[in-house]
Amino acid sequence: MATPKIADAAQPRLAKGVRLQTDSATGKSVLLFPEGLVELNETAREILVRCDGRALSEIVQALAEEYDADQAALATDVRETLADLHQRRLIEVT
Repeated sequence: MATPKIADAAQPRLAKGVRLQTDSATGKSVLLFPEGLVELNETAREILVRCDGRALSEIVQALAEEYDADQAALATDVRETLADLHQRRLIEVT
């Protein structure tokens, strides 16, 4: 099944009932939701903390500036991460 492409102007945010926090036992970043928990890698956490009403293009630009990374390559990674989380209904895209 093809993953839907998230547009540059899309504004991803956590889905209702989903919280981003640090697991007190492991110190790892996690997404908590009513049916469970997803452990996040550092990259996914950095993307999700920026899902605060900003457009996808703004999130990519902020990450590229902060990490001195290639914006085009970063955009692909950010889109893939968000598409996966969207497919799992952990984020909403408006």
